[in-house]
Amino acid sequence: MFTKDSILSSKEEQQIVNAIKDAEKNTSGEIRVHIEKSNEKPPIERAQEVFYLLNMQETKFQNGILIYIAYETRKVAIIGDKGIHQHTGNDFWNAEKDLLIHYFKKEKYADGISVVVKQMGEKLKEFFPYDADDKDELSNEISN
Repeated sequence: MFTKDSILSSKEEQQIVNAIKDAEKNTSGEIRVHIEKSNEKPPIERAQEVFYLLNMQETKFQNGILIYIAYETRKVAIIGDKGIHQHTGNDFWNAEKDLLIHYFKKEKYADGISVVVKQMGEKLKEFFPYDADDKDELSNEISN
């Protein structure tokens, strides 16, 4: 059952948190998911605001990634800090966003987010591999 403030059940939320933890096991990068009901701003603009509200710019290697979703207004954005963005460019973020939208059209929200998180973890691992002294710098919980 969905909570009144989300498109995800508690079980699906845990699925995504587990996907984030798994993705971050192999990288120093950080992945966050933020889901809110609605927003009238352009999705990239709102994602950038949320990025800073969550202090994602504070990661050691500037390699944080945010998946932003406003489900009632059907807005999605995926952004990365400059450390990871310099390696991927806009094409990567747009392809991941398109994949997310593909899943969302089928109402497979948790599966879509989990798949995208996994792929982002692989990309982060490519440029920011896990180091023994890495620490989890940001919460893995879904923010709203």
